[in-house]
Amino acid sequence: MPSKYDFDALVSRRSTQSVKWDFTSDEKMIPLWVADMDFKAAPQIIEALQKRLEHSVFGYSEPSASYYESIVKWFDGRHGLKIRPGWILPVTGVVAALTAVIKALAQSGDNVLFQTPVYNCFFSSVLNNGCAIQTNPLKRENNSYAINFEDLARKAADPKVKLMILCNPHNPVGRVWSKAELEKIGRICLDNKVFVIADEIHCELIRPGFTYTPFASICEDFLLNSVTCTSPSKAFNLAGLQCANIFAADKGVRSKIEKALHENEVSMIGPFGIDALTAAYNQCGDWLDQLNIYLNENYLMLKDFFQTQLPQFPVTPLEGTYLAWADCSILGKTSQEISDLLLKEGVRINPGSIYGKEGEGFIRINFACPKGTLKEGLLRIKSALLNALKGK
Repeated sequence: MPSKYDFDALVSRRSTQSVKWDFTSDEKMIPLWVADMDFKAAPQIIEALQKRLEHSVFGYSEPSASYYESIVKWFDGRHGLKIRPGWILPVTGVVAALTAVIKALAQSGDNVLFQTPVYNCFFSSVLNNGCAIQTNPLKRENNSYAINFEDLARKAADPKVKLMILCNPHNPVGRVWSKAELEKIGRICLDNKVFVIADEIHCELIRPGFTYTPFASICEDFLLNSVTCTSPSKAFNLAGLQCANIFAADKGVRSKIEKALHENEVSMIGPFGIDALTAAYNQCGDWLDQLNIYLNENYLMLKDFFQTQLPQFPVTPLEGTYLAWADCSILGKTSQEISDLLLKEGVRINPGSIYGKEGEGFIRINFACPKGTLKEGLLRIKSALLNALKGK
């Protein structure tokens, strides 16, 4: 059944102050890198923003009860995560949320644990708070990734480790952690008094056959020993509107985080973010369902292209997100060198090395774009990689 939403429409984003598109003056460059999408927002969101625009006054704003109610209903109805309005702390973005939570709950010199390769801002959020990084590298098995639970338990037992940042679903390797895996993580953290910060920003972007389980939904112990950071920015393509939320059930923890948010001055979100989120969660479930169908088609296209045209460069099986993770280690080059080769061919991706040393030799490809754009990008990737392979 065809979608009533036109995800194939080409929307020019050049000369719009777009980070993704305006990084270069080369108008022929195809950007498959930074994680936002090239699709128009859902019609209901655009309508809500137009209504706000017509009001013509854009002063300081504060979310009303309807904002909090939309979040509560969405996460309960869509994901089985039961939260209360009073647990929700608005924030300008998930990175700002991570930074504020670490500031609130850790002291300078404490260790923060996370699983690499992982989203590059985890590193800066920890270091900028004067804390130290402790990693639990993921195990690469059969071209996919698994958690090394023995290593996780050993690292969590270190009394210097106070916090763990959990990426669920995982960026960049595309795993959607199972309930059983999350239970093991949660028990290890509880046993060692390690508090969990769950970054679940990609939670809406799940491939068919996989299920996102909110970490905090598993049991009350996990709920109280964690906070969850979410945003509609990835799923509804609203990153530029600067709107996210922290769910903190424990009153004492919430109070500390609220203080840190105010000290960092990242707690005041704007009127457009408020209205866009409310519209997204109240009216756009069908749009999101259709988006996920389209993204799955794009992933299958990319996967088939690599398997048939670039079999020397295996793509990790994807479970969630719109980010493909490709192994280019056969070239014997660094991720940055591979990225530079692709740039010369007219396509930009993310070098895997920015996600930690375990990402060296990999590239991350954002396929959240119209199929025509993706097809051309894949042809350019093929040309660059095969030429590099011949030149070994």
